[in-house]
Amino acid sequence: MLKERRLWLLLALVAGDALASAAALVTAYVVRFRVDLIPAPRGVPPFEPYLSLLVLLVPLHALSLRVVGLYEYRHERTKADEAFVVLQGVTLATLLLVASTFFFRNFSYSRWFVVVFWAIDVVAVFGVRLAIRDVVRSLRRHGRFVRRALVVGAGPLGQEVVRRLRGHPEFGVRVVGYLDDGLPVGERVEGKEVLGGCETVTRILTDYRVDQLFLALPLEAHHEVLKVLNAIEGELVDVKMVPDVLQFVTLRAAVEELEGLPVISLAQSPITGWPRLLKRGLDLVLALAGLLLLAPAMGLIALLIRLTSPGSVLYRQERMGLDGRSFQMLKFRTMGEDAEAETGPVWARRGDPRTTPVGRTLRRLSFDELPQLWNVVKGDMSLVGPRPERPFFVHQFKTLIPQYMLRHKVKAGLTGWAQVNGLRGDTSVAKRIEYDLYYIQNWSLALDVKILLLTLYRAWQHRHLT
Repeated sequence: MLKERRLWLLLALVAGDALASAAALVTAYVVRFRVDLIPAPRGVPPFEPYLSLLVLLVPLHALSLRVVGLYEYRHERTKADEAFVVLQGVTLATLLLVASTFFFRNFSYSRWFVVVFWAIDVVAVFGVRLAIRDVVRSLRRHGRFVRRALVVGAGPLGQEVVRRLRGHPEFGVRVVGYLDDGLPVGERVEGKEVLGGCETVTRILTDYRVDQLFLALPLEAHHEVLKVLNAIEGELVDVKMVPDVLQFVTLRAAVEELEGLPVISLAQSPITGWPRLLKRGLDLVLALAGLLLLAPAMGLIALLIRLTSPGSVLYRQERMGLDGRSFQMLKFRTMGEDAEAETGPVWARRGDPRTTPVGRTLRRLSFDELPQLWNVVKGDMSLVGPRPERPFFVHQFKTLIPQYMLRHKVKAGLTGWAQVNGLRGDTSVAKRIEYDLYYIQNWSLALDVKILLLTLYRAWQHRHLT
């Protein structure tokens, strides 16, 4: 099945993780006590007590990796995502191992050993998993462990199924062809042949030894769907229904359950549950650290604003955030007091004559955004996400730009994917929405870290621009 690992692959992963953790433990002992990198003032302890930790480590290791989801099949997980989840799992396993050693009163384990083991184990587990992934892909590219699939429907939906399976040979599914009542037998679509009409389904299943059947017919062809399902009622084949809702899917789609009734969610934010908690934790740690480290610089900026321009230091502006809720976003004031008193809300532009001399420098360096770290601490914003917009402009854009309001499915950000790709200030709103939706659809904590690093890099690049 597409969403379940085969038993042999699951066993390979469990065995590989166990071997990696055992090798990491032995290597950590050697690095800590046999290599002169870290001084050992108490001498070299015997190896046996450390080796005995394997009795605890192997089950705790497997349990921890299971808890973080490393034994579940998730096609969308990238290498960066896998590395981050491995980091989570190994960290949990190490903490459980340390907690277990408290029961051993007759021996004291080295703290440096634990740190070295944790670092080596992260690298070892990730390396083993990459190796297993490469071996599986290689085997399936050469036709091993491959399942044969038949696609009912050669229209856009069926073609999309073929394209996605072709793009992921590691799934181990090879399409033998289509069944379609509207096309002649032998016609090729997306490189696959039409083998017959829907009435030939039982014969094709037998002739081609089909393991999986993908029903990919449009909504108006529900009679054909029922006909095919009735025909294969006595066949031993896995049936996959591909709902014809792709044109309505805006964010990540998911199947939920309402008292046993399957419900398809077409616009579900990926940042829920544990990922949401982890993202919030990262926001709090980095935002508080930023406020502490930048406090002297922010004090100096506040003093310059007060000395060079009459009015308040901070500027509060209503912005729209998560789920369309408004909040007061903080900025260092870069314009004269009541700059919009006569014009009303207007779009910010480069070289705005209302900007003060100090304000121009702050905008160029993006230092005017620093007070938003407090918005992040309060929970109004995240460090990374779509930049928040004023309600006045939101009401305009939502009728002009398709899917504009989907950006409010996540918290607004201090920086975002659009901004690190050069889309800030007076740039195409439609293009920015495209990048914002890409971020939401492909969110991961690793992507957040990447955007934060790119933000710092872009700021360093532009520090001398005028």
